[in-house]
Amino acid sequence: MEPPRFYDRASVGTLYLERAAEVAEEANRTRAALGIPDAREDGERIAAFGIDGQVAFCLPGASLFVPGAVEDTVRTIEWLYRNLPRITTLVLSLDTHSVHQIFHPAAWVDADGRPPAPFTVISTEDVRRGRWRPALRPEEDPAFGEAAVLEYCEQLERSGRYVLTIWPYHALLGGASHALVPALMEAALFHAVARRTETVFEIKGRAAVTENYSVLSPEVRRLGGRTVGEFNTRLFERLMGHDRLYVFGQAKSHCVRSTLLDLMEECRRRDPALLRKVHVLEDAMSPVPPPPLDPLPPALDFPRVADEALRTFAAAGMRIVRTGDPL
Repeated sequence: MEPPRFYDRASVGTLYLERAAEVAEEANRTRAALGIPDAREDGERIAAFGIDGQVAFCLPGASLFVPGAVEDTVRTIEWLYRNLPRITTLVLSLDTHSVHQIFHPAAWVDADGRPPAPFTVISTEDVRRGRWRPALRPEEDPAFGEAAVLEYCEQLERSGRYVLTIWPYHALLGGASHALVPALMEAALFHAVARRTETVFEIKGRAAVTENYSVLSPEVRRLGGRTVGEFNTRLFERLMGHDRLYVFGQAKSHCVRSTLLDLMEECRRRDPALLRKVHVLEDAMSPVPPPPLDPLPPALDFPRVADEALRTFAAAGMRIVRTGDPL
């Protein structure tokens, strides 16, 4: 179907208040005119899984804007409208943070009490040598004791996925950058009303002492003998309970990649045939640009890391598709 009348491609990269009443009215008119069925009536159940389509990553001027995200979001929204009568469930994750989290500048100080600049990499050796230490005292938050953060860096490096990177403050709960891109929010509203089903919102990233790139699990699950996060079995089963799953979002090199890695590993553990359900919309995601380091460590060459991951997913049995492909 065609995009609704209120949709304006030129406004996708701008911040505005979603027009809920107008969107709902148009959704009801479209539903009646086209005979769009309730989602519960679908014979083939298709899920669309959007990862972190938030202002923080998708709008120019935001602290972690991913170049290419506006164009990705345009393609995503138009794909959603075009295929709306067949998309059963829309699942959208929301990266959700506070100021004092292990990847934000406020969590660390150097010997002079100064916080690290955004995009600083903190290694296990940096922590051992005292180049960086926790800004909070253990009595203020035991999770930020020096032994705990050292263990965190060690576990993260052993995983081989990432090293601890200090990110600009982003997706702060209560702030505008936490919200969905308004045009994507309107598409979700339209789908909810037209198909008479609720959008599923999944909060991630609330644990202070671990990064949570993946929607399905934190990078480190146990620290100092206690659990800081677990694999999200409920979400996995909800997603894979559909006949097909389409994945899009930001960033291709980080949250999308980590989520798909977790999805791949769990599918392999349960039943490798599940991997054929997963469709990755490769033109609806972009990588984080590499930091300006010379030489550039291979782990920080994010476009390369993202492209290698897609090849891995395809080899595992996932399907790499584009928004222009027939559903």
